[in-house]
Amino acid sequence: MAIVDNDCLSKSDVAVLLEGDGFFRFQKAVELYQHGVVRKIVFSGNIVNKEYGSYPFDEVRPFILKQGIPEEDLIHEDKSINTQEQAVEVVKIAMKNGWKKLALVASHEHQYRAYLTFLRVVLDTDSRIILYNAPVRNLNWFMDSGWGTRFDRLSAEFERIEKYSAIGHLANAREVVEYQKWKESLLDDGKSNA
Repeated sequence: MAIVDNDCLSKSDVAVLLEGDGFFRFQKAVELYQHGVVRKIVFSGNIVNKEYGSYPFDEVRPFILKQGIPEEDLIHEDKSINTQEQAVEVVKIAMKNGWKKLALVASHEHQYRAYLTFLRVVLDTDSRIILYNAPVRNLNWFMDSGWGTRFDRLSAEFERIEKYSAIGHLANAREVVEYQKWKESLLDDGKSNA
């Protein structure tokens, strides 16, 4: 978890805004765009379940555009309905567009599983995509946002990590360490900022 939590964010092709958690995540993706860290935002997901915090793209989109994001720089990946499918679909889009660096934007309690899921797909496709963690920070752990507290959701995340690890949807600890060494070696060589 420490590796995920202390990632060295670098300029990326896109911010991957993982759908979910109501309206708490989009601002982070917007900030990355506005600060020149990313060139595009991909809103990933097509789940509509407001009781779980999953708001549709059409409801989040106006808030993103209102922040000055050009319509052509906002992409909706609309095939996925869970984190594993998000990873598969976004990596496909990245490979098709030649994107090599993705900044993952999720809420802090979901970031760990999201990263492990995306890394599994990156490794399985041998795409050599560089994943950066860009979790939303400063969210309350014990405030109920309408779909439970983040602390409760964190407990559920650990259960999902066990479940999805068992069926091979997540990268394991050894793979995370090796990938991070590779990624940091590119930083040391100055290659990832090119």
